[in-house]
Amino acid sequence: MQEPLRSGVSGERTADEQASPSRPLRQLPERLHHHAYVCADQEKTRRFYEDVLGLPLIATWIEREEHEGQTLVYSHVFYGLSDGGALAFFNFKDPAQQAAFSARQQPLFVHVALKVSKETQEEIQRRCEVAGVPAQTLRHGYCTSLYVVDPDGLTVEFARDAERIEAIHARQLATARESLARWIAGDTTPNNDVRDD
Repeated sequence: MQEPLRSGVSGERTADEQASPSRPLRQLPERLHHHAYVCADQEKTRRFYEDVLGLPLIATWIEREEHEGQTLVYSHVFYGLSDGGALAFFNFKDPAQQAAFSARQQPLFVHVALKVSKETQEEIQRRCEVAGVPAQTLRHGYCTSLYVVDPDGLTVEFARDAERIEAIHARQLATARESLARWIAGDTTPNNDVRDD
């Protein structure tokens, strides 16, 4: 039997870790493989992601496996992204398991964000308007984001980068560690001077 996953980071660094700077992986992960969520109704989810948002259904796995002493019977359905990644949704046959694993509605700050072009963002906005799906646009300076909420409360952000994103990224890369240290020390002075609102 596998042990449940638990967080492996306490937030405190040892003296040795503090003395040596972090090193990135030699090869960073290539892309998001999939983002998983639990849905109450696979057909409602399919209509939202495929019919409204236009993400194609690319895989449906029906599984039976042992997990933490119980047999799980579930579907795992994937909707494709252009880089080969996917948004994926579990649904469990047993109502008690479905209730135990179901996600809860989260605030706007808990979401999955997908990079899109201006044209794709505008098309998604039109598709939402036609389907009567509420959508909210926010301008962050470094990107403009269109937010929608799926039938199970997952907020999906479709983010379009600012025109001068390379310069913004370069400056953030140069100052990210310093800005994080300021925040951790209690300095809450805003540093987003690219916001245009």
